[in-house]
Amino acid sequence: MSELSVDHLLGIKYLNKKDIELIFETADHFKEVINRPIKKVPSLRDITIANLFFENSTRTKLSFELAEKRLSADVINFSSAQSSVKKGETLIDTVNNILSMKVDMVVMRHPNPGAGVFLSKHVKASIINAGDGAHEHPTQALLDSYSIRERLGDVKGKKVVIVGDILHSRVALSNIFALQLQGAQVMVCGPKTLIPKYIDKLGVKVEANLRKALNWCDVANMLRVQNERMEISYFPSTREYTQQFGVNKDLLNSLDKEITIMHPGPINRGVEITSDVADSKQAIILNQVENGVAIRMAVIYLLASKIKQ
Repeated sequence: MSELSVDHLLGIKYLNKKDIELIFETADHFKEVINRPIKKVPSLRDITIANLFFENSTRTKLSFELAEKRLSADVINFSSAQSSVKKGETLIDTVNNILSMKVDMVVMRHPNPGAGVFLSKHVKASIINAGDGAHEHPTQALLDSYSIRERLGDVKGKKVVIVGDILHSRVALSNIFALQLQGAQVMVCGPKTLIPKYIDKLGVKVEANLRKALNWCDVANMLRVQNERMEISYFPSTREYTQQFGVNKDLLNSLDKEITIMHPGPINRGVEITSDVADSKQAIILNQVENGVAIRMAVIYLLASKIKQ
């Protein structure tokens, strides 16, 4: 059995193309499992996983929890909103306390970029980064690529535009790395103020006009505007943002071709996409949610098999 080249999933930038292929093949298998009447496999009965969420997250947390339970792992949930972190306990203290409970794997979301890397150097457990600040969100990028592969047959050679708040988005950065690794072309589109300065160093096209970007692409990944990460105003108003960068059904229907619409969620309906787009046949948003569980099962399973050796 081939194995991952890494002991942790800290970011897409640490993976190679073979790793991604292995994760996708494993996810194909687990997707069959999820669609059976009995959705559980006993693969990880002797593995304990701690979910550490230092930032609020509903969907990612639920998706990881479901993946862990489908694999029959023992799960400990920890959310810092109700914990000693409020009392000033450090990341290392928190983790050491959890590791003293003999945890094999830690799934962590943290507001500071690099928190997962820091942790992986200090604790003896396999770390999965479930989002570190505006840096990376590797499982989201994997499930996005997996969903493109499922809909279009292959990621290689496809043109993908990521639209919206690129500056504050960990989804964007992980997606750029993952898509390029698989041979896709990537473009970003959004208000100038929300496109990071370093973006051209990543070999990504930049387009200010949404219609041009949509006519260029095969897939549009619509990001939400992350108001909670903004200390200043990056554009005049939500209404103006929607007029320039929102996708509605009329715009989609007026394009030269039929494109695929994605969204990592949660959707601000009526802002980045309208409801009739979100619920249309062109959107694969619900497939992304289902694929998220299969991808996370695959990642957890592959990392756990390295622990067991």
